[in-house]
Amino acid sequence: MKIHRHAKIIEIIGKHHVETQEELSDFLLKEGIHVTQATISRDIRDLKLTKIPYDDGKQCYGVHNNLIPGLSEKYVRILRDGFLSMEMAQNILVVKTVSGMAMAVAAAIDSMKWSEVVGCIAGDDTIMCAVRGKDETIIVMEKIRRIVL
Repeated sequence: MKIHRHAKIIEIIGKHHVETQEELSDFLLKEGIHVTQATISRDIRDLKLTKIPYDDGKQCYGVHNNLIPGLSEKYVRILRDGFLSMEMAQNILVVKTVSGMAMAVAAAIDSMKWSEVVGCIAGDDTIMCAVRGKDETIIVMEKIRRIVL
């Protein structure tokens, strides 16, 4: 449950500008996840979220991968829990995930900052991952296999 909640939190802050713990709690409630303020606070600490300033003067929750060592551990767990399968189509890697986890798994892949990966687009349970070339796609598949197996 915690991993699923963490994945949802990452998905929510990726889609919306969330300024407060109360807003985050409301978004989770809309997803059918009931949490207390203490749980939200722990999740924010566990995920090492921080407030990111935006041009409009608002500060919203976000992830600073390059500023927070050890964050990839969280993403590795999300990748392991959400991953189902993958298939190569030239330089496109199609990754299947548990329903509702594609955004979080895509964020996990992006957070790994692999030089071979250009970027990911996620739906509900499918990710299209653009990779620099066919040979690099094989390398990325092997990296993912080592993480999830």
